[in-house]
Amino acid sequence: MIPTLLGVLTLLMAAFTLLPLTRIRHWSVRIMDFPRLQLAALWAMLLIADLAVSELSFGLRVSLAVIAVAGLVYQAHWIVPYTRLFPCESARTRQHDRQRQVRLLTANVLTSNHDSDKLLAIVEREQPDVLVTLESDDWWQQRLDVLEADSKQYGYTHTLKCPLDNLYGMHVYSRLPLHDASIDYLVEEDVPSMHAQLELASGDRVRVHFLHPAPPSPTENDESSERDAELIIVARSVADSQQPVIVTGDLNDVAWSRTTRLFRKLSGLLDPRVGRGMFNTFHANIPLLRWPLDHLFHSEHFSVVRVARMEAFGSDHFPLLTELALTPAQDTDETLDAPEPDAEDQAEASETANDENVSQQDVPKPGR
Repeated sequence: MIPTLLGVLTLLMAAFTLLPLTRIRHWSVRIMDFPRLQLAALWAMLLIADLAVSELSFGLRVSLAVIAVAGLVYQAHWIVPYTRLFPCESARTRQHDRQRQVRLLTANVLTSNHDSDKLLAIVEREQPDVLVTLESDDWWQQRLDVLEADSKQYGYTHTLKCPLDNLYGMHVYSRLPLHDASIDYLVEEDVPSMHAQLELASGDRVRVHFLHPAPPSPTENDESSERDAELIIVARSVADSQQPVIVTGDLNDVAWSRTTRLFRKLSGLLDPRVGRGMFNTFHANIPLLRWPLDHLFHSEHFSVVRVARMEAFGSDHFPLLTELALTPAQDTDETLDAPEPDAEDQAEASETANDENVSQQDVPKPGR
């Protein structure tokens, strides 16, 4: 009985591990990109069971243990870069000119959550230059507008507002000027994104893109095509930019997925979590099922001052705080280069964008 059970569990785990290698876009497959940390833990537990159960024959024990080790190593190779065991991809700053720094707080508020005071308390304590909210509707706009109205206490006088009741509302409250700003619907007609030039206190301007594509799920899109296409066209749009670039938001994808890695390859942007930690922002209420859904990527013009996950405020997401410095190359530590796309990556990207009939030309280029 026990040998049969271990064999069945091994087959199921192998399926969960191998299916994401395919390019099948259905949500039931793509969802397996998410729990790689949890799957690695399950492989470790299965390995221990394989070695501990006495009813197994020597040959079966070795076979199951080898498969478990292979599964554990495979899952680990995706998640280890998001630990301190791996070199940092984004440089740590060695200069602290506050006028050339920008502090961003990205928060998926969860539309049904009405604990706005807790989020405002985080804003007051951390003093971000830019607050980006996702899933924010009219109710949230009314509560957050105090940031704009009370200029003495908060000073967020530059805003972009798109309140929606479909879980894809989006707001930007900024202390720094926003230029050439727009709200656009890149792939789906009810899923907005925001684009602007952000002017730092030094006068330097940064191209910023705020995204929240819809995920593949049984309640959203059956496939990941819409999400993947939005990430691909934004990545291609910023790839040739000479301006400093920041892309942030809830991408409804994990840091280690094939799609996010493709985004990094195509865009040339850096991930400050590599070598620093996972900063799992979802699910705030289920500790054993957490992964990094909220992201910030930046161009090589920046170095990292601070990355931190904030405390829960009633949403199913934790807020993500990222502070960057616009830094000359000589004022940073040596780090890794961004991964580069090969011909297969480019072909996959083109196919996905063509399937949704979108291209990088659809993405605004603020300050162009």
